[in-house]
Amino acid sequence: MGDLWSTVSKYPRFLVGVMLGVILNGFSPLMPLLKRPITAIAVVTMLIAVMSFFVFTLKAMLGVEIEPL
Repeated sequence: MGDLWSTVSKYPRFLVGVMLGVILNGFSPLMPLLKRPITAIAVVTMLIAVMSFFVFTLKAMLGVEIEPL
């Protein structure tokens, strides 16, 4: 039974490693664009726009109301 829990306890570390690898490989093509200020502003603006789009879309689809502070 100890071997089972030893094996199961390795899965969260594997999951974190996979997620970190996906994030790093997703952002590595954008790194050369961040060297010039004009393209850096465009990349950051696009990332903010995409994240805002997803947040507003999910809030509308799920009917979630977030109260302001």
